[in-house]
Amino acid sequence: MDIKVGDILNMKKQHPCGSAAWTVLRIGADFRLRCTGCGHEVMGSRKNFERNIKTVVRDGELINKKDLV
Repeated sequence: MDIKVGDILNMKKQHPCGSAAWTVLRIGADFRLRCTGCGHEVMGSRKNFERNIKTVVRDGELINKKDLV
């Protein structure tokens, strides 16, 4: 999947703060993401995060997950 630093990922499940959008800070075997609602940062495996992505926003354009493959 072609995810880049600065992309905003809309996930299937919400963060406890109520936001489902995350900004990509780091990519590689692991992702580092920041919640756009509260600023909380998490780091986890690429496999786990890619499974939960619904849509991607890149440069203001909405991109469906299936278009990134």
